[in-house]
Amino acid sequence: MTANADLRIIPTREKMNRQTGERLLGKLQHQLVAFQQTIFKHGHRVVLVFEGADASGKGGVITRLTGKLDPRGYRVYSIGPPSAEELAHHYLQRFWPCFPGSGEIAIFDRSWYGRVLVERVDQLTPEARWRQAYGEINELERCLVDDGVLLLKFFLHIGQKEQKQRLLERMRKPHKRWKITPSDLDAYEKFEAYIDAWNDMLELTNTEFSPWFVIPADNKYAARVAVLQWLIAMLSEKAPPYGQKLNPEVLKRARALFGEEIPD
Repeated sequence: MTANADLRIIPTREKMNRQTGERLLGKLQHQLVAFQQTIFKHGHRVVLVFEGADASGKGGVITRLTGKLDPRGYRVYSIGPPSAEELAHHYLQRFWPCFPGSGEIAIFDRSWYGRVLVERVDQLTPEARWRQAYGEINELERCLVDDGVLLLKFFLHIGQKEQKQRLLERMRKPHKRWKITPSDLDAYEKFEAYIDAWNDMLELTNTEFSPWFVIPADNKYAARVAVLQWLIAMLSEKAPPYGQKLNPEVLKRARALFGEEIPD
């Protein structure tokens, strides 16, 4: 669903069992391969932004999204706190080197929206500056879209009860403990403040040229399928796949070498 209401009243769960989710994901992943070939062949540039609460499933969605893709055609950026050097510059400057070149996909696990989320909630930035950031972010995204970038933004929407269960799971399972940090617990305690920040973010940066897609994410399988379905729908409109023809020179030489009828 697109962003058009208070997150407190938007459902966080959709029904889907694991078997159905994995079956649908397999089909969607194979479809994405065809789109990636089109993106490369035609030099499209794609930016995917994922925001959401800690433990909302951003990493899991990105893992499934890229599962079948050629790793040479995409890059994933996990955005954390800025370095001392980055703090010496405008907060948007560090993102410019991450934007994709011709035929590439850039995927952001968190993004420039940290300015109006964690920096707002944790009071790391004066209110006047983070309020000003909504307009700056819209200008950045308008600049990208006007330059031909396909920009898609996904907000993974989970409830605090589900977030608690996922944080506890990370602590209980040794192979997931690396994911848990004190900042995750801080964010859990400040969930209501984040709701206010997310609501403002969705309202003030949900533009015609760069809308938000709000994904109910309490059910991981449903969330992953929904993201890939939205992505494929948007790619179908902006970068439809096509039947790639052989290079004429390759076709001519192959027929001479192999002596077989090779379709055009």
